[in-house]
Amino acid sequence: MRGNTEMMNRDMRLKYRGAASGWQQGLPIGNGRLGAVVFGGAEDETWSVTEMTYWSGCSEPSRSPIRGKEFLARIREPFFADDYERGESLVESLWQPEKGNFGTHLTLCDVRLQFDRAGGDGPAAINRELCLERAVVRTDVEAGGVQVSREVLASHPDGVIAARIRSGAPGGVSFSLTLEGRTDRFAFAPKDGHSLAFEGQAVETMHSDGECGVRCRGVVRVSAQGGAVRAEDGRLVVREADEATIYLAAHTDYLAADDGWREEGERLAAQAAGKGFGRILDDHVADYRSLYARVALDLGATERAGMSTDERIRRLAEAPDADPQLYALFYQYGRYLTIAGSREDSPLPLNLQGLWNDGEANRMAWSCDYHLDINTQMNYYPTDAANLPECHLPLARFVRRLAEAGESTARELYGCEGWVAHVFTNAWGFTDPGWHYSWGMNVTGGLWIADLLREHYEYTLDRGFLEETAYPVLRSAALFFLDYMTPHPKTGELVTGPSNSPENSFYPAAGTPAPGTGRAHALSMGPTLDMALVRSLLAFCLTSAELLEADQTLQARITKALDRLPPLKVGGRGQLQEWLEDYGEAQPDHRHMSHLYALHPGDLVTPRGTPELAAAAYRTLENRMQREGLEDVEFTLALFASSFARLGEGERALQSLTHLIGKLCFDNLLTYSKPGIAGAETNIFVADGNFGGTAAIGEMLLRSRLGEIELLPALPTAWPTGKATGLRAKGGAEVDLVWRDGALTEAVIRAHALGDVLLRCGDASVPLSLSAGEEVRLGADLRPIPQTDTAARE
Repeated sequence: MRGNTEMMNRDMRLKYRGAASGWQQGLPIGNGRLGAVVFGGAEDETWSVTEMTYWSGCSEPSRSPIRGKEFLARIREPFFADDYERGESLVESLWQPEKGNFGTHLTLCDVRLQFDRAGGDGPAAINRELCLERAVVRTDVEAGGVQVSREVLASHPDGVIAARIRSGAPGGVSFSLTLEGRTDRFAFAPKDGHSLAFEGQAVETMHSDGECGVRCRGVVRVSAQGGAVRAEDGRLVVREADEATIYLAAHTDYLAADDGWREEGERLAAQAAGKGFGRILDDHVADYRSLYARVALDLGATERAGMSTDERIRRLAEAPDADPQLYALFYQYGRYLTIAGSREDSPLPLNLQGLWNDGEANRMAWSCDYHLDINTQMNYYPTDAANLPECHLPLARFVRRLAEAGESTARELYGCEGWVAHVFTNAWGFTDPGWHYSWGMNVTGGLWIADLLREHYEYTLDRGFLEETAYPVLRSAALFFLDYMTPHPKTGELVTGPSNSPENSFYPAAGTPAPGTGRAHALSMGPTLDMALVRSLLAFCLTSAELLEADQTLQARITKALDRLPPLKVGGRGQLQEWLEDYGEAQPDHRHMSHLYALHPGDLVTPRGTPELAAAAYRTLENRMQREGLEDVEFTLALFASSFARLGEGERALQSLTHLIGKLCFDNLLTYSKPGIAGAETNIFVADGNFGGTAAIGEMLLRSRLGEIELLPALPTAWPTGKATGLRAKGGAEVDLVWRDGALTEAVIRAHALGDVLLRCGDASVPLSLSAGEEVRLGADLRPIPQTDTAARE
């Protein structure tokens, strides 16, 4: 079954006819630390260069007041008395920190190339593409019978951005290259006649004081064959070459132990120049494909697969079933972006814009940072299921550092043991609440991002990861919540709070008050997201402690606490309640649906296990989607798709995916958040839509939890025949699928760990006991297929 992956992926390209006028048409590359978006036309090309650690701001002591449990009890009193106005007033006066030098990720610089047209000044034919199979951006320009090709890549093995420019005519490559800084502190100068050395500092005044920020140094090095390179008026100029190569490398002082970072960029660029573009390309493709080629997806193809990608995006909403291959392309693009932005050795995880930066989010009040109320989490939703477990490791290291930083916040602000972080964080481990209670008191933001450690373990069953990372971090989080939660005076249930249901608000009474008669509130005790996350946390810590034969006393505390947590509830409108009480929704069309964590990515709600709650989750989704003013931003549509997939609603999931791809993607297939929502002034690239959409497609094809795998749980009619190889399931399994006319025809389960699993497909089910290294092949009825039969098919 795995022998046809090359054929299945043969046209995984984003392709365009004509110039890219700006960033929104540009094509992204990345090596897990350095990135660029490449755009331009016949006469010019720009690389918008980013470096993962190029952040303004700095590490600072907490600006939250030192409070403790007495103050916490004091501010809880009015909330328990349903006096939300007084409670929020107390939080505002006693609990809110001041905004300091939080900072934001910034663009490093732009590389600008200006070309002399080898074929004269006549019309030029331009073809651009990003090949997902090789991770190379290519631009072909043909004018006057002469073709010039430009290739750009970001090499992980060699640590550089590398480019090759070739002409079909001798001496047909002539261009100039210069740099443009994106902050006030950026300078460059020619060096050695073939290089531009640059240095800069990430400074800005929206999120910091304009003085503090990471420093960088780097170099752009150019060489030519059959021509000449010289420095001229602060630029590098290439004249009448047959071929030219460009190497860019840069490094920063982020967490640097010494001054070695200053020369690292020049060292890498010189090393790359000595190695040569051909070898760099070969090593780059081999390295990239060691990850990318693990998964192949074929959903079928029509003539639209031959169209330019921007045209396909515009036509998608007309007939989703007319271009199934575009969904497969979007899925593999999400995997490509993960590999490009988050490698095993990346110094930071993917932020709000992944590795890239359009210059818009960082000038907004919300910053290009690590949002912990869905966005950063969604960046990593597909990682393990899409067979890229190594790409999860930068996040795991980041969460470990965040947990260490959050110990002081837990101790000083709440008087509790363990650790806590709130609605967002930065490159230095910010863990305080945000600077306004209406959105900044999400007390489970840190827990939510740490919950991905649990997910990673459940996919890999890596005991070393459990012992060294997942359990210690989540154990400490459990200690915090066991100390922090308090009995509700009316029910005796343990609840968090005061806390936000992320960025949403409510009316204390059910329903909507008449205009001018009621005030919406943001803080309450025990919002559903908090309680679902805490329940998952405590259950995981209990089973992990039992497995590791550790923490007997803690096990007893957790067992007692689990029995006292409030259950998920169905509200008077048939919806899954977002808050502990059945409050009225102040904004029923809100973009956030955080309480549906219990459905996805959590597994507290399932159609088979909790049908009443599953029906309530469906009603919640319906209520949101039917609102005329729905805040249909990128992550919301990705959540719709994944949530419907969890409910087995393939047609509704596809409808949401179609909206996401067809209406919320730039021409370069990167997702965006629309203006007029959350203060956005224009379309702003936000990477979570790409990653969330990728996760949703995976959920439609394969659903898993420990001990259970479901095949094709939400297959839409628009994908009647297809094939997928290399998908990962929880419990350490890898799955291949083939289906025809909407029904499974063959499946292969490869076990990477010992375990029992119940395999499902439709109404059929079969228990399997798997050993590490074992492979099981099954037919449409989930019965084993003899090896001789499958060998003949392959």
